[in-house]
Amino acid sequence: MSSAAFRELCKTALSPADAALLDFCVLDPDPVSAEPVYGEAPAATSSAFLNKWRHWERTLRLNLARYRAQRLKREGGAPADPPEDPADATATAKAAVSMESPLEAELFLDKSRWDAIEAFQGLDYFNRNTIYAYLLKLLLMERRSLFRIEEGVREYQGLYASILAARPDDGESGEPK
Repeated sequence: MSSAAFRELCKTALSPADAALLDFCVLDPDPVSAEPVYGEAPAATSSAFLNKWRHWERTLRLNLARYRAQRLKREGGAPADPPEDPADATATAKAAVSMESPLEAELFLDKSRWDAIEAFQGLDYFNRNTIYAYLLKLLLMERRSLFRIEEGVREYQGLYASILAARPDDGESGEPK
């Protein structure tokens, strides 16, 4: 079942207030903005599960930006100072940035997202959090199904070449180690 079909099915089974929270079941912690900024923490919802998820994902993304900027030796990589808590989101970002393969890093990030969703869901399988968690997991699986290794390698090489071409010549070769 697609995430869209599951979302529509859930709207008929949940109360209107709980169904409205399905709009916050997204992989982006700031779905309201046209462009993700993450400078401000997302507004709280009435779901502790979704609040934890959105905070975790925001922390992950801000730390990814920070560590990527550090790796590229750029100033101000993150739009805001990344929170250090939750520590597992920070550690996940640090580990992902250190991976050589972009595909390996993306798979690692999605596995960490899955684990975080399961941790936030808890053990009560008969509440709305189970539905929200399932929808988020469907979104992760749909994201994974879009990965195309050959296309990804070509895109990565093209992006890397454009970054090198735009970089001012400072005497360094820019070749990967």
